[in-house]
Amino acid sequence: MQYRTLGSQGLKVSAVGYGTMGLTMAYGPGDTEQGIAAIRRAHDLGVTFFDTAEFYGLGTGSNEKLLGRAVKGFRDEVVLGTKFGIDMSLPPEQIGGALDSRPENIRKVADNSLRHLGVDHIDVFYQHRVDPDVPIEDVAGTVKELIDAGKVKYFGLSEAGPRTIRRAHAVQPVSVLQSEYSLFERDSEQVFPTLDELGIGFVAYAPLGRGFITGGAKPAGQYDATDMRNTDARWQPGNFEKNIEAVKQLADLASTKQATVSQLALAWLLAQGEHTVPIPGTRSPERVEENTRAADLTLTGTDLTAINAILPHGGFGARYGEGYAPIWT
Repeated sequence: MQYRTLGSQGLKVSAVGYGTMGLTMAYGPGDTEQGIAAIRRAHDLGVTFFDTAEFYGLGTGSNEKLLGRAVKGFRDEVVLGTKFGIDMSLPPEQIGGALDSRPENIRKVADNSLRHLGVDHIDVFYQHRVDPDVPIEDVAGTVKELIDAGKVKYFGLSEAGPRTIRRAHAVQPVSVLQSEYSLFERDSEQVFPTLDELGIGFVAYAPLGRGFITGGAKPAGQYDATDMRNTDARWQPGNFEKNIEAVKQLADLASTKQATVSQLALAWLLAQGEHTVPIPGTRSPERVEENTRAADLTLTGTDLTAINAILPHGGFGARYGEGYAPIWT
């Protein structure tokens, strides 16, 4: 495994991380023991960066508890990131529809996350989404208090744009921005000049297009009823066929590198900058091994040109449906 430094605050992590969201939500029923096995296999292979969130447990803390249990024997060898800012007081079916980054809630989430993870500090504490009702200066100031108290080491943002990042960074240096980024989703590239200027790292979530780029995508309606891909625009008729064809072309290119399409997609992300780290998630220890090997795949300029020719602007279909726009401000 190779290692990278995210930004200028000293946050050093494996070049390929691991995202835990899918272990407990969004992709159908999960298996706790299988999830723990996948996390521990990732650690065996050199992965040191694990991502979770209060939200992923839908108010129960289940995702953080699972991660904490999995890394208990090697907690000091890994970097754990979690997130605050979702209103968890709503009924489970409505969670995610409202935000809450009030200072008192940030402090409460920090204490809950410390308890759920079973740790004495959080390595990276992200604001999950920009809250238009709470000044970002108040958010950054509250995280600064937590850093000063030793409860948190690094401050992160998610889905934020240049103005928000600058305002937060002026109060408490931002170590990393996390946003969706993959061959299927390119919008976050508009923030990269700001990150480079300020010395902020970038974490790419959903780096395999929510699983589409693994080559095993099925049409919408063929997944478990709780799986978000049933309603994702990329899986709908019209878009689905175009995305399947793009992945087939990527797989053909990957085969010339003796690699899988997933490895090609992750290697492409790693080639976008030394301060970029993808966090693919999987429930399979075998997939973990496949993903981590992407760190050893070198792409040439010719390879990158060929990849961009296949998907020059991302995949077909908006990631959260038509009319959705992230807060790039």
